[in-house]
Order: sequence, then structure tokens, then C-alpha cells
Amino acid sequence: MNSQLFSKIKVTTNLSLVFVFLITFLSNSYTAFSQKKDFIVVLDAGHGGKDPGKVGYKKSKEKEIALKIVLQVGKLLEKQQNIKVVYTRKTDVFVDLWERGRIANKADADLFVSIHCNAHSSQASGSETWVLGTHANRQNFEVAKAENSVILLEDNYQKNYKGFDPNSPESVIGLTLMQEEYLDQSIQLASIIQDGFTNDLKRKNRGVKQAGFVVLHQTYMPSVLIETGFITNKAESTYLNSKTGQQKFSESIYKDIKKYINQLNLNTVTTTDIVEDNTAKTNSIKVKKEYSNIEFKVQIAAGARKLATKSYNFNGLKNVERIKAGKIYRYYFGRTKSYEEIKKNQKIAKSKGYHSAFIVAFKNGKKVAIATIMEKS
Repeated sequence: MNSQLFSKIKVTTNLSLVFVFLITFLSNSYTAFSQKKDFIVVLDAGHGGKDPGKVGYKKSKEKEIALKIVLQVGKLLEKQQNIKVVYTRKTDVFVDLWERGRIANKADADLFVSIHCNAHSSQASGSETWVLGTHANRQNFEVAKAENSVILLEDNYQKNYKGFDPNSPESVIGLTLMQEEYLDQSIQLASIIQDGFTNDLKRKNRGVKQAGFVVLHQTYMPSVLIETGFITNKAESTYLNSKTGQQKFSESIYKDIKKYINQLNLNTVTTTDIVEDNTAKTNSIKVKKEYSNIEFKVQIAAGARKLATKSYNFNGLKNVERIKAGKIYRYYFGRTKSYEEIKKNQKIAKSKGYHSAFIVAFKNGKKVAIATIMEKS
């Protein structure tokens, strides 16, 4: 083979290799950029190890039931694409409350779900879901105090919780201040969970409640604490200790978390039309750019504190609106009939540090679900 021919072959080969490399790189890059960030769910089985939690009928232990339900919920979620599950514990070990929050924060989680069982001196029954908030009454404070008292079992708890006293109402009130930004989304999930327990499992609905739980305070994301049922109630304890009962609760919580995620996805859908694909049999969601009788806003915060709507209170955002609903103040940024414009406002809010900012819609002054609007589009 002469040197000229060899040079041509060498150049051609090198060009081919470069071409293959570029195709591979661009293909991989496209895949990486086109993939959505995983939605991270932290599942927290209450108590564990030296802390049995509540002990009920026939010495049933809260820590064991909570762990079995958590592992089943996690197994179901792990089968879903774009959902990543992180556990605070997968075995019978003691985990400090601050460590549970640290695990969630380190994972940059999108959701924190803590699972527990209830107890009472009577034959009380039913399911309830809690979000972080000031104790509305003495009874709610007592519930929070019982769950928070586990910190007394931890080493150096005075240092880890900076003087927090689980027996002090003042300490409990102070827990709410840093979590209020996520209150609405926490309530949204809690409501979905309670509806599932009531309609699917036919459990007595004890409602969505607020109290100062340390484990919820430690997290910086929408968070709920589920009290599945009373293990001091003979019938509920038997159900919660059964494979059937644990499976039913697990499936219900799993479905409700998925429903919550789907609602968030609808809330953040882009203005690009999603065209129906008959082959993939996907649903068509067509978003109009403007609605004549709908007004969009970006909710950036919610809480019990009444703040002046000045830019210095909202990281430089101007034109912030405050609306009171019950005892909660909600703060909105931007107001427009254009969905495309409100998406821009949402990006601005997130760039200012309001990472959980989400779009809400109002029809004739009343809040309506965005999913409903899109279904009618």
C-alpha cells in the first residue's frame, strides 16, 4: 500500500471516528437535557429502634407498622419513571428527628411524607393528616408534644434543637416560621390523602390538621405527617397489623402521592400544545394563551404572618398582592389573563428565591383548579 493511499484511509477513518463521537455525544446530550429532573419523595417511618412509638392493642408497636407501610409505598413509587425514593430508615433503627430532616434536605427532596399510628386512652378511631402550623387548640398542642418528645431520647438534643422545649407552646409556635412558604402545597397533599382514606379505604375522616411537629419543621419542602389509625382501638389495630390493612394503606398513600405529583405537573405545563399521539395514546392538553374570564397569579408564600406587600419583604419583587383566607395570608405575584405571561412571572419569582412558587387561577374572583380549566380548553 503506498503512503498516499494510506494517508487517505487514515484521514477517512479519523473523520468517521469524529463523526461517530459527535453523533454519540449529541445524542447523549439531547437525552440528558430532555430528561426531566426526578421528583424526589422522602418516606419517613416514624420512630424506630429504642423508640417504639405508641404501643397499642396486643402490644402492637407503631414503629413496626409505620415501617412496613413505608417500605410498601416506596416499592410502588420506585416502579414509576421520574420518581426517586429516599428513606429515612429501612430497618428497625433509631433516627434523630433532626437527622430525618437533614436526609430530606440533603436529597433536595420535593416532598416529605412521615407515616405514623395514633393512640388514645379511649376507643377513638380514624385517620388524620397533619401539616406544620401553630397549634390551633390545646388538644393539637398535646398531639405535637407527644410526637416531639422523642427528641429527649437523642444525644445532645439541646445543641441539635437550639434550646427547643417540646413541652413549651412558645417553642412549638416558633417552628412554623421557616416552613410557611410550603404550607399550601402541604395542605394540598394532606387533603388528597384524607380523601383517599375516606373514599377508598372507608376510614373515619378526622381531617387535615396543623401542629408544630419538629420532624416537619426540619424539612424545607412540602411535608405531611400521616396518622394512619389508632392502634389502641381494637378494630383499627387489628386492621393495621394485618397484611391486607397495610397493603390498602400503602396503595392509597401511593396513589395520593401520584395524584399530587400529577396536579403539580398540570400546574406547570408549558404553553406548547401537547398534540395527541394515537400510537402512544397520550392525552391531549391544549393550553390557550389567554382566557377571557380567567385571571392567573403566582403564589409565592402563605402563612399566618401579615406582611406589608413591600418589595423589601419579598426579595425585591414588586406588585405583590396579599389575600386573607381564614387565618392564612396568601401572597401573590403578578396578575394576567395570559398563561404565557404568568409562566414568565413564575420564572421571575423562582429566580428571586421562591423555588416552590406555583401558578393559581381565579374565575370571577374565586380560586379554581388549573386542571379544570385545561380540561375545558
